[in-house]
Amino acid sequence: MLFVQSIYNKGVVKRFWRNLHILFMASHGFRSFVVMLITSYLRFVYWTNPLIKGSHDPRDAHGRYNPFIITFWHGRHIMGPFLRPKGESIVAMFSRSVDAELNALVGEKLGLKTVRGSGGREKYRPEKGGARALLKLKKALRSCMTVAMIADIAHGRRREAGKGIILLSKLSGRPIIPYVYAFSREKILRRTWDQTAIPLPFGRSIFLMGEVIYVPSDADEGILEGKRIELTLIMNALMEQAYLRLKKNR
Repeated sequence: MLFVQSIYNKGVVKRFWRNLHILFMASHGFRSFVVMLITSYLRFVYWTNPLIKGSHDPRDAHGRYNPFIITFWHGRHIMGPFLRPKGESIVAMFSRSVDAELNALVGEKLGLKTVRGSGGREKYRPEKGGARALLKLKKALRSCMTVAMIADIAHGRRREAGKGIILLSKLSGRPIIPYVYAFSREKILRRTWDQTAIPLPFGRSIFLMGEVIYVPSDADEGILEGKRIELTLIMNALMEQAYLRLKKNR
């Protein structure tokens, strides 16, 4: 263990991942191979983790609120594509980072449409593509397509909603519905800023939807901040409820 820690401290692991990123971006064949492996694994996880009794049905939300804004926390969204009802189009927002490139390709392989940008910060830098991405999501909503956007800001405060998703709801007039898709068997990556949860096969799962949030079209900064806090509280309570139910179901 001390040897592994020593290697990590010397930067060997960091260099390995950096070189892997370079290979991933440079080789189309390698990208396709990695995406195929990941999607195959996620499908296996999906089929070996049946939903427990009391789970919600995402078709209910699509039937009542289409189009709407789906949101997850960072690190808890990896299985989100499997919640897309058959025949429904969902446009998901991914950041423009190298890490997110893999996530976006996996999402597309699992049936999502994607736009790229960083949408959680208070001010949107053009080079990040945040403003353009929000406009694309707004356009998708106007075209009656539901969209998905992570609530918290990448490398910001974990499980604290940013203003971007609140602004999208204000501009589009469409509601936000928090999603939690949790698994009884997970590997938590403690070194990641968002405590990424990798679901494991042969367990149980639960899907819950939170209270619907509407943002008035004339909302001022005070109301926007109130809605941001409301979304944060709802999502954290929903996640706590999901894992409590999984624990009781053992």
